[in-house]
Amino acid sequence: MKMDHKDPARLLDLAMQSLLSTETVIIQSLEEIPRELFIPLFTAALLGGHKKTLTAMVKVWPFFCLHIGTLRGHEIHGELLKAMVDGLHVLPAVNSASRSSKLKIIDLRHDADCRTTCFQTRATFPFCFQSCFYSQIPAPKREGQHNTVNVVPEVELSSYPTELLVDLSLDGSLRARECLSLLLSKVEESSGSLHLCCRDLQIYKLSEYKNTLKLVDLLCVEHLAVDQASLGDITTLLSHMVHLDSLSLSKITLKSLNGKTFKSFLTQLERMKNLQELSLSFFCLTNRLHKLLRVLPPGLDFLNLPFCELSYKDFRFLSQCPQATQLKLLNLSNNPISWEDCEPFQTLMENVSGTLQYLEINHCLITDSTITSLIPALSHCSHLRVLSFASNPITMSMLVRILQNLIPLMELKYVVYPIPVHCYERWYFRGSLDRQKLADVHAQLKMMLQAAQRTDMTLITLSE
Repeated sequence: MKMDHKDPARLLDLAMQSLLSTETVIIQSLEEIPRELFIPLFTAALLGGHKKTLTAMVKVWPFFCLHIGTLRGHEIHGELLKAMVDGLHVLPAVNSASRSSKLKIIDLRHDADCRTTCFQTRATFPFCFQSCFYSQIPAPKREGQHNTVNVVPEVELSSYPTELLVDLSLDGSLRARECLSLLLSKVEESSGSLHLCCRDLQIYKLSEYKNTLKLVDLLCVEHLAVDQASLGDITTLLSHMVHLDSLSLSKITLKSLNGKTFKSFLTQLERMKNLQELSLSFFCLTNRLHKLLRVLPPGLDFLNLPFCELSYKDFRFLSQCPQATQLKLLNLSNNPISWEDCEPFQTLMENVSGTLQYLEINHCLITDSTITSLIPALSHCSHLRVLSFASNPITMSMLVRILQNLIPLMELKYVVYPIPVHCYERWYFRGSLDRQKLADVHAQLKMMLQAAQRTDMTLITLSE
């Protein structure tokens, strides 16, 4: 009988499951198990829910780093992550095992591109591709190092704190509070030998976590998202950060765009030289967008500005700013674009046409006359992959014309189109949508794609 080429891997999985069936024995034997078997055994223990084995394995882990990686994509219970954290040596062991742990980085984040452990190439910092620069610098020496990453001298591995890499979502749930409590108590217990490194921080209702965040090293944060906060608190939070790659703010309260708070916010934002993505929603910027854009890096990739009450003046400045020629994603949804003079919007589309990949202009009150002026620029967006212009009062004849001009864009794969006005008894009035007319619209557009041999393009509409 011929053995399938996948059989060896399958046999290894079965062997690991067999070992784990006698959990007490395997824990007692960890010091004798070849290091090559640690990774498959760890994978089987994590997916099988063996908490005691996970804790024991972390204590004697024979590699410099341990990453959950793609395994986090599975349904991993919080108790399993807690078991791994419990296995960390935060203080020197009195009676250490004959095989002492080499673990210096334990990474609990989901990362599709990360292996369970990195190739061992050196025993000095950085000993892992995910190493945190700020864990190597004592807090008193950090000031003045915000704009540059200095070379860290090579020091023996044992002199560095163990790094615990996590993504934190502070959403007020019991699970989030329990997780944060566990992590902070572990850090406090370590007396400086454990560095909690949070790269992705999401906060719902910032006012409830201001004291808690004092215990988190904010210098490590690269991605920050905050929903519901005052701009003053946001500014204070940003003052403790350095290398933000993305910033997302929603429902931020502010008394005036002319006051000191807004100016202080812009000052902190100007420090973020690495910022690639900015998202502001429900953030009133009427006639003040120019002040924001002037402090942003010219190489900004993503700009999301839904529900920002942008004016004609704001669109004119946006169309002429340096960022316009670099943007890959632009979201201007829920900002009315109903002026007779559409020249600023047309110019904006022309300037982003060379780089734009994702465009969202939903709920903008765009009419046939407005979209007519945009068609030439849209037809030149050769890199466009996703276009969403749902919930705008467009006629069927104009929708057909738009699609005819989009079909030649070979990279365009997804189009979210508006329901034509003739499908409503009263346009966009709840309950007045004629489903049969909408079905006829979709069938006609689908036939157009088939005739043009563009079945790779997906058309979607947002119906009630």
